[in-house]
Amino acid sequence: MNLIHLSDILETGVSHDPNIRKKVIIKNGRIPKLTNFSQSVIKPGQFCPAHVHPDMWEVYLVQYGEGTITIEGNDLEVKQGDCVIVDPGEKHSMQNRGKTDDLHLTYFGIEQ
Repeated sequence: MNLIHLSDILETGVSHDPNIRKKVIIKNGRIPKLTNFSQSVIKPGQFCPAHVHPDMWEVYLVQYGEGTITIEGNDLEVKQGDCVIVDPGEKHSMQNRGKTDDLHLTYFGIEQ
């Protein structure tokens, strides 16, 4: 068993844009096939550039705020409570198009 407190986890930058901050709650290797379990905050106007994970599903849960997740060129407007699954090989990006509120995402990756 492990008990993890978010307040004890240091923030790091996401690999696609170090200005977008995240907390890795469960790191790669702790649970088989789980690559990470993390939370990140995308500030108004920030975006995470398009990228692909060839052998991993990525699941995003919008905890707070609104934004756009683009998958294979299709824009999905998301808000608090929405959950999006990105399949392996799908090109995707995220953006906070808001003017005042942060976009808070909880997400995890699962290897094929």
